[in-house]
Amino acid sequence: MENIVRVKRSHPLNGTVKINGAKNAAVAIIPATILAQGPCILENAPPLTDVRTQCEILTALGAKVQWLDTDTISIDPTGIKNLVPPDRLAEKLRASYYFMGALLGRFGRARTGLPGGCKIGPRPIDQHLKGFNALGYAWTIGDGNVHLQGGGKKSEDIYFDLVSVGATVNVMLAAAGAEGTTTIENAAREPEIIDVANFLNKIGVNVRGAGTGTLRITGTKERGWAGHSIIPDRVEAGTFMVAATATGGDVVIKDVIPRHLEAVTAKLRESGVTIVEGDDWIRVQGPPRGNAIDVKTFPYPGFPTDLQQPLVSYLAVCSGTSIVTENIFEGRFRYVDELKKMGANIKVEGRAAVIEGVEEILGATVHPHDLRASSALVIAGLIARGETRVSGVEHLRRGYNDFVGKLQGLGADLELI
Repeated sequence: MENIVRVKRSHPLNGTVKINGAKNAAVAIIPATILAQGPCILENAPPLTDVRTQCEILTALGAKVQWLDTDTISIDPTGIKNLVPPDRLAEKLRASYYFMGALLGRFGRARTGLPGGCKIGPRPIDQHLKGFNALGYAWTIGDGNVHLQGGGKKSEDIYFDLVSVGATVNVMLAAAGAEGTTTIENAAREPEIIDVANFLNKIGVNVRGAGTGTLRITGTKERGWAGHSIIPDRVEAGTFMVAATATGGDVVIKDVIPRHLEAVTAKLRESGVTIVEGDDWIRVQGPPRGNAIDVKTFPYPGFPTDLQQPLVSYLAVCSGTSIVTENIFEGRFRYVDELKKMGANIKVEGRAAVIEGVEEILGATVHPHDLRASSALVIAGLIARGETRVSGVEHLRRGYNDFVGKLQGLGADLELI
């Protein structure tokens, strides 16, 4: 019998919640430890399903991996001999493709299965392969695996046709083990990119320009090892910002980097939310009923696609008509049909959702298809009259540590059954 989150309309959320380390940084830095030439300690690692899967893949390759406590991992990659991540693990998450770049950077060859993860539309790896090819690696795809080998030449300039976090990280990792300097133009600028670059710099790779559109990676064969603390998860923080807003609550979100959430803060303020920022905390005070807003998702520093779904749950009960445009992933509006079951008035037209705010939504049994839709439907349950049952708890566990428990700590009426 599958686990279900049972949610009832809640009083305004109130209190303080602490944010874990960034999932999207952790799942990239864990493969990056393959490039180290000694044991690494990763602190503030979120104990999520995807993070544990990456650790399992490392173990299968021959690394020694140990959780020292709930959020600290010791990784010794020196014993890696197997260069083929197990398909049964790689197919569980998209971020398994980072093992391509890491294995190329250390061994000059790799074979990995095609990545899995959430079903939110096509997420091709063509830009990854373009970058590997520019570094001199030939690739073939067969039997569901990507085979990479070669190397020996360096590209002075790799230009991505579109901004891709995954491709940027993968080429960084592959270039980290090669002599000479690789330049990536149209690189992703996300904070998670900066975090990976900081880790690589600690082990002796020279990465410059992280956080801008131009990255320069000077690789080396003489690398060391390091300890590293993973940055806070801006998506988890943004999800709690939306939950506080939707319930008209007053919540302090701790252990965050407020500048990473500027796009979210700006849009919530536009909707009538009061937000106060400190050095490492954000206080969110939601209005009795928010105002409709228009939002377009873009790569960082734009509004994050991973917060589009939670935001739409809130906009469903705002006053007026909102238009949300999804510019990153096709298929990310699949969850809208579940919100409609709850009485939301939403019409999807291509990449845009037109949301006519209603006075209230009603509890229902809903079935999310991906990670962020799961959190969005739980938030919808917090503001719906009656009881909502949200399946797909396995999705939540991939990206949120103790999501139900943290909401309960803020006074939410929900439970895992």
